[in-house]
Amino acid sequence: MMPSSGSQLPQSSIPIYTTVAAYREWRRKAFQEHKTVGFVATMGALHDGHISLVKRSLTENDLTVVSIFVNPAQFAPHEDLATYPRTLPQDLDVLSAQSFTVSSRSAEGSVVRKTSAVFLPTVPEMYPSGISQDTVMQKGTFVEVKGYGHQMEGQSRPTFFRGVATVVTKLFNAIEPTTAYFGQKDIQQALILKRLSKDLLLSHPDPDHIKIVPTARDPMTELALSSRNAYLTKEGHKVAPTLREALKAAQTAWEQGATKAECVAKAIEVIEHTKARVASEGTEVLMRLDYVELNNSDDFEIIDAQSRKSEASLSPVILSGALWVDKTRLIDNIILGDATSIIA
Repeated sequence: MMPSSGSQLPQSSIPIYTTVAAYREWRRKAFQEHKTVGFVATMGALHDGHISLVKRSLTENDLTVVSIFVNPAQFAPHEDLATYPRTLPQDLDVLSAQSFTVSSRSAEGSVVRKTSAVFLPTVPEMYPSGISQDTVMQKGTFVEVKGYGHQMEGQSRPTFFRGVATVVTKLFNAIEPTTAYFGQKDIQQALILKRLSKDLLLSHPDPDHIKIVPTARDPMTELALSSRNAYLTKEGHKVAPTLREALKAAQTAWEQGATKAECVAKAIEVIEHTKARVASEGTEVLMRLDYVELNNSDDFEIIDAQSRKSEASLSPVILSGALWVDKTRLIDNIILGDATSIIA
């Protein structure tokens, strides 16, 4: 069923909307019926991490909308926009298989909730003024959350959060969700979006209805699930969990009273040990640490090198890192302190 234009779209049991106008007609009916709408923003190539967000939305909302849009504005010119995995037919099949049954004592019996709509816009639909990966060449309206996007991930990807803030503002305006769901793996992104919602006085969603859901992981290795994991070779998959192991080593040191500098050193030690083992085995995989850092969760400022757990602020601390495995960049994080104030 495809209520909107798009002759090349695959068949799906889920209504697909490729234009804002077509989607808004559907959304207007939901408003009139006083139904809540949960929203999961994705770039496709869906995995269990995305599905955990969809399942959360199905349990908490009358209707659930998933967007699939590979956003050019959050890719720097040298990054992988052209090769980013695009698996629309499989994505639609996976979404169609998700459901949640709501028990009811009414005469109508139980209600089965499934994904209600997929928003699948084109690049011109999302960027009417055009878009370039080169920020110098860009024209039109863009959104920047100043002071919160240059640390952590922003230090390695300086234009990333500008692109994210811009596209999510557009998606929030189009979808008008009651509640939106984001994964903890992208913790800085999710917290920036909560601040964006607060600063721009958004009502759909308001900041209290942007929920951060725990990172979905491989049950055997604890590797954080990501669409980019598809780039990993067989040997790369074997060493990819090293980042998680490194962060856990730093977490243990922090809980035992070590300084921030000592915690980071513990994480680096784990990575260097794996690199040495890989080299001794003659395995053809390259590992390069991008960063391991501890930041305040409220403003992302870096924790002082000599700070300890006992001296940290009342706000939770974000322990995060990024690791290159061959040409695949992996990210992960652990919340140190009361994670319930951040994670839904």
